[in-house]
Amino acid sequence: MKQNLVALIAGVLFGLGLGLSQMIDRDRVLGFLDVAGIWDPTLLFVLGGAVIVTVIAFRFVLRLSHPLVTEKFHLPTQKNIDMRLVIGSAIFGVGWGIAGYCPGPGVTALVLGIWNPVLFVIALILGSLSYKRYSTRSKLRD
Repeated sequence: MKQNLVALIAGVLFGLGLGLSQMIDRDRVLGFLDVAGIWDPTLLFVLGGAVIVTVIAFRFVLRLSHPLVTEKFHLPTQKNIDMRLVIGSAIFGVGWGIAGYCPGPGVTALVLGIWNPVLFVIALILGSLSYKRYSTRSKLRD
């Protein structure tokens, strides 16, 4: 129960931060990606702020023996770059460039009452289900 409450609080805080920084506005994100046109550096400042907070906070958090509401840290263990990572990253980047959303801002932008984020979230769900189905089939063949 504590983990779910912390996750809910973190998600709401994340969503509020996205809204406050205007990262749920796809035109702001697409303006950042349009380096040949009228470039909007706002996303760079948001990303820079996130990196600074993460670098500082992780130095303290990872010194703890365990997180506050669970028994252990769940950190990534895979360190190699494989074709699945490269292809997944490329699909993510192309989708981000076309839609102007990535999953967090796309879901948060649902509160705007416009169709773009709704269509994005539907495509996100369909893409996730397609991957799940494809990856299950490819594992059966191996």
